[in-house]
Amino acid sequence: MTLRLLSVHAHPDDESSKGAATLARYAAEGVDVLVATCTGGERGDILNPALDTEETWADLPAIRRREMAEAAAILGVRQRFLGLVDSGLPADGEPVPDGSFAALPLPEAAAPLVALIREFRPHVVITYDETGGYPHPDHIRTHEVTVEAFAAAPDPARYPGTGSPWRPQKLYYQAVLSRAWFEALHEATVAAGQESAMAEVLNELPPDKLPVTTRIRCESYFATRDRALLAHRTQVDPAHPFFAHSREIERQTWPYEDYHLAHPTPGPQTEDDLFTGVTP
Repeated sequence: MTLRLLSVHAHPDDESSKGAATLARYAAEGVDVLVATCTGGERGDILNPALDTEETWADLPAIRRREMAEAAAILGVRQRFLGLVDSGLPADGEPVPDGSFAALPLPEAAAPLVALIREFRPHVVITYDETGGYPHPDHIRTHEVTVEAFAAAPDPARYPGTGSPWRPQKLYYQAVLSRAWFEALHEATVAAGQESAMAEVLNELPPDKLPVTTRIRCESYFATRDRALLAHRTQVDPAHPFFAHSREIERQTWPYEDYHLAHPTPGPQTEDDLFTGVTP
């Protein structure tokens, strides 16, 4: 039986900035990998100055879908939009827009993901922790709906009409782009006599709070990750500091992507495979 991996994200581009090398590795090894994108990113900003034009803004929802399709093809994965509406990033004290992903009642927001889990029948599910990775309302809601759907999908009494029950065996939270990762690459870059662009980032990052239980070797797929991320042209500036560090230094210093096993309770040993203990 083919192993199946579901990675749940808030917007197009999130799958390529968080755990993309892991997805590419497993897809190349024959795992059926599906990215679930909760929203279309309709209210996202344009972060690449070269594309900040009236024409881009006028067609942004369609452009982001095309970018997502290109990134998925680069990673070698399948992808599904869940049809929920981007909440944007309101200013402090402002509510999210009515009808947007973060504004919906949890059962309504989670129903499309319950249906997808019952259809795709993944063995392993990946999403964000309760902080969302950063406090965007759609990232926090992605965590909430994934936890809800993970628990509800096996129960035939919950979410009737969304398919036959299915019980995924493991749930992971992303632990990539941690402070430890930035520190390690900064120190290795300086030690190599090169200029590091990460010092400023380190000044803003809090200490890591999410324990790493699982490390996936995927250095052979860092270039694939970068190409997938750059496919999201409206969201990624090629001049961003993320692209400044040496990939060879990264491969030598931190050749893996990190995760926290949320369910079941992790054992004492660090895992090196998301499918450890999975029964196909």
